[in-house]
Amino acid sequence: MNMKKIVATLLLGSITLALAACGNESASPHPQQPTPQAQKQATESKGSVETAYQALFQTSVFLGDSITEGLSFHDVLKEENVLAGAGKTAEFALEDIDELTKRGPEHVFIQLGSDDILWPTDNPKEYSMKNYAKLIGMVKEKLPQAKITLLTVTPVTAEAEKQEPRYKNINDYNQGVKDLAEKENIGFVDLSPIFSNVSDDLYDPDGIHFKPEFYTRMLDLLKDQVE
Repeated sequence: MNMKKIVATLLLGSITLALAACGNESASPHPQQPTPQAQKQATESKGSVETAYQALFQTSVFLGDSITEGLSFHDVLKEENVLAGAGKTAEFALEDIDELTKRGPEHVFIQLGSDDILWPTDNPKEYSMKNYAKLIGMVKEKLPQAKITLLTVTPVTAEAEKQEPRYKNINDYNQGVKDLAEKENIGFVDLSPIFSNVSDDLYDPDGIHFKPEFYTRMLDLLKDQVE
């Protein structure tokens, strides 16, 4: 691990402890309004956290759909480390191979499927997995030294699932992603631990996309992949 990553890891750890301490103080039975200085420190801490993540994942690229795009939309990672967009499927992601190759990442995290399971075909999962396998093959060919890690599709809220019943297929799709990772002998990370004992506060109003806190939790879960 290079020196920048070591420093970033230490900085991230110290900031996490500092934020936890602040959280304990806020639990006082006599809460006070934050002073301008406290607000300034909180803003600086947030900036330091983001800088630490950006340093830690500076040689990574996250390839995916609008869920993945939130990493750069919320300024958690720089745009150069995110290659994603709304409506992106495994098939459409094949068009990003040249750009991905140009960036030359050491780590490629792929998070696709939220749109694939909605694809208007007889068997969306089967159709998606064929393109997903093709995508992985192209990444291996163009970036033979890069470490590839597949990420699971994130769950939606009960209300979002009620509005779109096809989201009930997320768990089945994720099993397909896991099986594909094993077949291709590449990395796989299940993001479900992020949602254990957590309310719907992580979600945007649509119950599908996420607030910045989700992305910092996700990167915490992925730190071991790049350290």
